[in-house]
Amino acid sequence: MNHPRDDVACDEYRHVSRRRFLELGSIGAASVALPSWLPSVQFAESEDGVRDVLVSVFLRGGADGLTLVAPYADPTYYALRPTLAIPRPDSSSPNRGLALGTFFMLPRTMAPLMAPYLSGELLAVHACGQSATKSRSHFEAERYLEQGKPEDYTIQSGWLARHLATSAPMSATAPMRATSITYGMPRTLAGAPKSLPVPRPASFGVTTPSTAALQRLYNGAWTPMRDSAIDGLATVTLLNRLDFNGYRPANGATYRNDNLGQALRAIATMIKGDIGLEAAHVDANGWDTHANQGSIGGVLADNMTEFASALGAFWQDIMQGPSNSRVTLIATTEFGRNARENGSVGTDHGRASVMFLMGKAIAGGQVITQWPGLEREQLEDGQDLKVTIDMRDVLAEVVQNRLNNRNLSAIFPDYTPRFRGVTK
Repeated sequence: MNHPRDDVACDEYRHVSRRRFLELGSIGAASVALPSWLPSVQFAESEDGVRDVLVSVFLRGGADGLTLVAPYADPTYYALRPTLAIPRPDSSSPNRGLALGTFFMLPRTMAPLMAPYLSGELLAVHACGQSATKSRSHFEAERYLEQGKPEDYTIQSGWLARHLATSAPMSATAPMRATSITYGMPRTLAGAPKSLPVPRPASFGVTTPSTAALQRLYNGAWTPMRDSAIDGLATVTLLNRLDFNGYRPANGATYRNDNLGQALRAIATMIKGDIGLEAAHVDANGWDTHANQGSIGGVLADNMTEFASALGAFWQDIMQGPSNSRVTLIATTEFGRNARENGSVGTDHGRASVMFLMGKAIAGGQVITQWPGLEREQLEDGQDLKVTIDMRDVLAEVVQNRLNNRNLSAIFPDYTPRFRGVTK
């Protein structure tokens, strides 16, 4: 039976979702190999324990930035979205939005994000996207964003993997530097050293063969494969020491019993377990909303509720209180939606969308944008919100300022990022 989110998605998204599931395993198997074109970079052999842990959340399907952070002060917004627009914050509607200043607002389903926003630790970057490609294909746009360079199929590694490959580990003895809460390694982390996909951390290793049997199996294997197997065994041992089921979030935080909530709860367990984790990735699926989008009550509203609740709980648990951790969270999506709603009360593939960043060192409490406008002549090809900020500008600033890595030419090849002031 299809999930309700699948019923509103296009054929390509359903196909890419199935294909991604099949391909993730092969990407994970290849993740021990560094890209052959990776230039020589300089990094210390010792530990670097003063940078942030990075949590990456990918909203797959093309999230509608014009709903997630809606421009209520742009009058054309309501003309383009007669049934999908979020009511103004100063209206009397029970569904009115929550103002983020005098121009943008959050839908009420995103209310859990108001506390981090008002605390200056949640930032939205609007009208951002991939400036160097106009692809509206999920397959292409996801790949280009995750590999950090558009329209280059020679690249097999991800931008976050190359950050790890060009930086000293935060803990020299940690068996696992990065993980993804997925059934295979996403392209974002493909090629990352000491990294492993762990779909269900609480039960990870239950069906793993014995250590002795695996050691016998890989003893004579090709060195990278043997080392990867040894790292995998060490990771199983490490994760089995953590009490995922008994983990108690701090500061009264409550994670919902949904996919994203439980994934961030597991990541919080690993961060507080002090196992040397440097990066974690989570996929949030189902943002392709061609029909019956449901901005206030429906598929998109359910997605936003899950997203905001998970991030709100993670902020309260990990980033608040006297024992808060050095963590930066980034949420991205491959593209936005058409500015104009379609005849099926949905929105089709578009261009620019919105990014979210959260952390104590993030310049939050604002929406950073170069707003292009929604009048027909201001839209790209007369239909889409223009990309005025390249996502790589935002990612690169976080990599350099929060992850202490200046090897930006290796992480984002053939691109010179322009920092936008997203970090303090």
